[in-house]
Amino acid sequence: MASAPMSSKKLRVLLIPFFATSHIGPFTDLAVRLTTASADAAVEATVAVTPANLPILHSLLERHNGHAAATAVKVATYPFPAVDGLPKGVENPGKAAPGDAWRIDVAALSETVMRPAQEALIRAQSPDAVITDMHFVWNAAIANELGVPCVKFSVVGAFPALAMSHLVFAGEAAGAATSSSVFVPGFPEPDIRIPRTELPEFLRRHNKVAAGGDSPAERFFSSTADGFGLVVNTFSDLEQPYSEMYLRNGHVRRAYFLGPLSLRPSPSPSPAGTDDAVAAISDDWLDSKPNRSVVYLCFGSLAPVSDAQLHELALGLEASGKAFIWVVRSDKWSPPDGWEERVGDRGKLVTDWAPQTAILGHPAMGAFVTHCGWNSVLETVAAGVPVLTWPMVFEQFITERLLTEVLRIGERLLPDGAAGVRSTRYEECAVIPAEAVARALTAFMQHGGPGDAARSRVMSLAAKARAAMAQGGSSHRDLLRLLNDLIEARGGGER
Repeated sequence: MASAPMSSKKLRVLLIPFFATSHIGPFTDLAVRLTTASADAAVEATVAVTPANLPILHSLLERHNGHAAATAVKVATYPFPAVDGLPKGVENPGKAAPGDAWRIDVAALSETVMRPAQEALIRAQSPDAVITDMHFVWNAAIANELGVPCVKFSVVGAFPALAMSHLVFAGEAAGAATSSSVFVPGFPEPDIRIPRTELPEFLRRHNKVAAGGDSPAERFFSSTADGFGLVVNTFSDLEQPYSEMYLRNGHVRRAYFLGPLSLRPSPSPSPAGTDDAVAAISDDWLDSKPNRSVVYLCFGSLAPVSDAQLHELALGLEASGKAFIWVVRSDKWSPPDGWEERVGDRGKLVTDWAPQTAILGHPAMGAFVTHCGWNSVLETVAAGVPVLTWPMVFEQFITERLLTEVLRIGERLLPDGAAGVRSTRYEECAVIPAEAVARALTAFMQHGGPGDAARSRVMSLAAKARAAMAQGGSSHRDLLRLLNDLIEARGGGER
């Protein structure tokens, strides 16, 4: 495909992510990609965050290897509204107390609460195009008033996003109200069935019949069709049948599949200021381990893990005999007495930021125990590392089905019913015992075991991910197509 047409004026794009780090990251990656997409189309990308999220944005930009494109990305701020019950300065779900994160979600979805500040931002910036998070459905109307295109950006994959949409519009048709599970209608084989306890909270409450008209969830998903088009952080070969649904089923007017946006030519070093001991994990310690021998465990920045579960997980890692890197985002929990001495150099416990892409990209990596957050999914696919899944919140249990039942690049850490209820509600989750953790790790990592078959499949996807992002690949072509379409719209084309 030809590169974007020559323009004598920079295309000014304003990007507005949701307040979670897992959203700010992909938006930052996209901003950097836009500034380097074409030699013929000059792009000025500005990422807008609230003041408390500004250090996170700066840190994310620093992780782009000091690339000139990262320094070219501009930064803007706009005020975070006062929210009842939320301390001043808490503007990121990962920084909120476990019982307060929902308040940020509610505020973000409220047009009354959030639109005034974002509208003032957009009007002050006067961009040629707006790329907005899915939460902020009103930004399409604001952009339309200004006569500029508004593109929505989904930071989760086509599979989980469409599964949630199909379940919302099917309502109880997806399963009897008394059934313990639902199936996702309208999907190709294999059939996807999900226990109700593993559905996001809004789906557990949703009942199309009882809603008596369009519910908030229906309005949210139907709004995807509003605006100029949709960007998804995925690539065609990863989710092809599901990606094709967006246009075939009329979900969007235009769709652009640009991922994995985090994929870079070589592993990124740690950002400036990161503790040297953490940075060394991807160097001396990993270099000393045999290929495919280390387990990496990280559950993202949002999922709450009880002290009791952390205790069992620590004992399970010890009993497995496997080398591991374990990221624990808790400043209150301590390992069992004597655990660190018994584990010794076989394990690394990280309580701060970890260079995940560099860790996953190391030859010593044998498996990734993941919560199935979409950024982690793309990073492990790009690195060719198979997964053991341990979803916890939101759409993660749905994404798990893509990994284990469709792509088959990993297995659930535990089979159905092996350790009690799994749930998106923190208080409902059963504690997985240490012996079950050790047994799952040992079986998956053994030579000739299920991990080897999963690795073969994920390594094939890794090659396709690199090809997609390379010059002329599917994601690169879609990025140029996005720029072409936005430039055409600026010249008076369709908005």
